[in-house]
Amino acid sequence: MEIRWLEDFIALAKTRHFSRAADEQNVTQPTFSRRIKLLEEEMRVTLIDRNTLPLSLTPAGEVFLQSAELITRQLRDAKERCQEIRKQEESQIRFVTTQTLFLSFYKESIEPFCQSIDMDLDINMKSSSWLGIDFVNALVEQQCDIMLCYWHPAINFIRALDDEQYEHLVIAEETLIPCSATDSNGEPKYALPGAKRKPLPYLGYYENSFLQPVIHHHLQRQRDVPQLQTLSENYHSVSIKAMVKEGYGIGWIPKRLMLDTLNYGKVALAGPANWNIPLEIRLYRSRFNQNPNITLFWEKMKAQLEQSKGPSS
Repeated sequence: MEIRWLEDFIALAKTRHFSRAADEQNVTQPTFSRRIKLLEEEMRVTLIDRNTLPLSLTPAGEVFLQSAELITRQLRDAKERCQEIRKQEESQIRFVTTQTLFLSFYKESIEPFCQSIDMDLDINMKSSSWLGIDFVNALVEQQCDIMLCYWHPAINFIRALDDEQYEHLVIAEETLIPCSATDSNGEPKYALPGAKRKPLPYLGYYENSFLQPVIHHHLQRQRDVPQLQTLSENYHSVSIKAMVKEGYGIGWIPKRLMLDTLNYGKVALAGPANWNIPLEIRLYRSRFNQNPNITLFWEKMKAQLEQSKGPSS
């Protein structure tokens, strides 16, 4: 049974005339009459009394009319709701970021900003388990609209977004700081650069993460060669932070993620400022994405960043 047969029947019940009902349904009368006949064959009962003028419904037709009106009304309402959902999905901003940035930056900066402009982001929480290149691929393959990530010249895979098709905003500065648990005197248990005879246990990141290439690049350029022995590797700064707090070794962790812990005195900086590594926190998007909400978000964010810089000298 086709839905249009129900609509035909409702039109015929209203007009009580085949020709006028066919006009309402924008079909020829022979086509209309054939569809009404097919409906009766499907129901295995006569719905229209064709021997009366004007036409009338049979008792079965009266019962069927109620169901036909209910079904078409429910279908119309469902279609409208589905269209609303589609429009809402099309206007949403699909947002991805790393676990570390979600915990240390999104909640304190991006979320309040979105609330201030009355906008919701559709955050893909599955992205917290992605490799670094997965974020870039998601943007390139249009699986997301905006990416929040760390940037440093040593992160090779992010160079794919240097293409003119993409643009970015530098929304904050970050610093990777070497951290160690403290000893009974409040001093770092492990201090850089360490000694050859007793290298420092190093809690590092996997090579295909955002931060390991950055750390490797920076350490290679230090005058004092760090004496490190890799104890474990991880994708997430939160995991490295937990192991540092337990005294397992030294690890480089984003400063925003460590501020509260450093204030408690159980963890300390494992070296002077030359061991710190500067990073940028960036937003990336495609210039060709036509979602008006993305444009609004981007322009509002750009305006806020320019305002926070103040008038140029």
